[in-house]
Amino acid sequence: MKITAAVVPQRAAPFEIDQLDLTEPRSDELLVEVVASGLCATDLHGRDGYYPMPFPAVFGHEGAGVVRAIGSAGTKFKPGDRVLMAYPWCGECQNCRAHRHTYCLNAGDLKHGGTRADGSTLHSKNGRPVYSAFFQQSSFGSFTIANERFAVKLTNDVPLDIVCALACGGQTGAGAVLNVMKPKAGESIAVFGVGTVGLSALMAAKIAGCDPIIAIDVHVHRLKLAHELGATHTIDYTGHTDIVAEINKIAGLGARYSVETSAVPTVLREAVDCLMPTGTCVLLGSARAGTEASFEMPVLQNGRQVRGVIQGDSVPQDFIPLLADHVARGCFPIERLITHYNLADINQAAADSASGKAIKPVLRLPH
Repeated sequence: MKITAAVVPQRAAPFEIDQLDLTEPRSDELLVEVVASGLCATDLHGRDGYYPMPFPAVFGHEGAGVVRAIGSAGTKFKPGDRVLMAYPWCGECQNCRAHRHTYCLNAGDLKHGGTRADGSTLHSKNGRPVYSAFFQQSSFGSFTIANERFAVKLTNDVPLDIVCALACGGQTGAGAVLNVMKPKAGESIAVFGVGTVGLSALMAAKIAGCDPIIAIDVHVHRLKLAHELGATHTIDYTGHTDIVAEINKIAGLGARYSVETSAVPTVLREAVDCLMPTGTCVLLGSARAGTEASFEMPVLQNGRQVRGVIQGDSVPQDFIPLLADHVARGCFPIERLITHYNLADINQAAADSASGKAIKPVLRLPH
């Protein structure tokens, strides 16, 4: 079938709106009419060739829409179901067998290979392949194919152009707090970087009852929003020479928890150094291969922990509906982060995201 999609013709080139051919769903797949898709740094990293995905390519990995057809073996969904498309996992590797799907050992190929697991392509133009299956969805198109294993049925009435933001950034930040840290009410947390992931962590910390909640960023408008969303204290990174000392003034012996979203080594060092003994720092920022960070070894000898988290350690079929319920009840107002754009304006959305002007761009797909 013919669809409208945003295509990157070659590495680091602007997105181009084009008409493509989309294949039919296989027995375990869904044809999804995409209503909206978030745009995040991962999509821009794909555009700019950080991953081995070939070009021309269709990106997008935070898609939400409506099922229009199901494969012959499909049992979990029916046409008309509202769905969010989540991250892929192979189901066969050691981590998947241990139900650690976010750490699938084959995730790189599934997310960035440009094809289904068997090497077949979803999109084409004039008989030539257009590489896609980004996170096994490529949601920057009016329709796409999704494997039903990675789709989440949405049962509440949260608008799809809001709930799509939960697919990656929302569940990554919130899951780091609610699934990994599991803080008790009254425990302190410092969030370094309050973009989509950081603000999602902050809102989850508020749900958990953390106090104080300290937000650190270089953008004044983001710090203002962080305060409105639950931060008890905000720190303008550009106006302080000793961030750790400032956090210690607020939290006493240091923060029980910290979240680092920038992937800047010096900031990670501060996120570790601000911890109280036995505190935990979670790295959520996505650094390029070869990026190194250092900290003093005695820091760990005091029981501190530093660990990375992917996709919030979440099981999307369980965690996304929980977050959507929080959104519906006003406890997780992720809509406050969102700026909507039409698909035709995707390059403006990308520029606004890169500059920090837009916290969470969400694209509305044409139909």
